[in-house]
Amino acid sequence: MDTLTIKELHSEKEILEAFPVMNQLRTHLDEKAYLDLVLEAKEKDMYRLFALYNQEEIVAVTGFKPMITLYYGRFVWVCDLVTDNSKRSNGYGEKLLSYVHEWAKDYGYNSVALSSGLQRTEAHRFYEEKMDYDKVSYVFKKQL
Repeated sequence: MDTLTIKELHSEKEILEAFPVMNQLRTHLDEKAYLDLVLEAKEKDMYRLFALYNQEEIVAVTGFKPMITLYYGRFVWVCDLVTDNSKRSNGYGEKLLSYVHEWAKDYGYNSVALSSGLQRTEAHRFYEEKMDYDKVSYVFKKQL
C-alpha cells in the first residue's frame, strides 16, 4: 500500500536527496550545479522545492516560485515538475501538482502557470487533459 507524503526540502542533504529524480528532467545539471542553483534560487527568488515520498522514497519533485506580473497578477510559476521515470502513471505528478494548486490558494495566489518543452507531448496531454490547464502562450528564449 502506498503511504504518500509531501514535504518541503530545506537542508542541503534533503535537496541533494531529490537530485536523482530532478536530474531526470534537468539532465544538463550535475549535482553541484543543481545544489548551487537551488540554494541561490531559494535565497534570492523565493523558490520552493517539494518532494512526494512513497514511504521513505522520493517519487516526484516540484520546484516553484510565487510571482507577481502584470499579465498573470499574483500566481505561482512551476519551474520544475518530474516523476521518477520508473514510477510514472501512478498519479504522483497529479498529486504533487494538485498540492501546488492548494499551496497557491492557501497563500492568496490566483493561478498556477508553467512552461513545457515542445517535445514533451505526453506532459502536454497530462497538463491539458488530466490537470485542466489551458495553453495560453508560447515561451521564447534567447541564449546570451
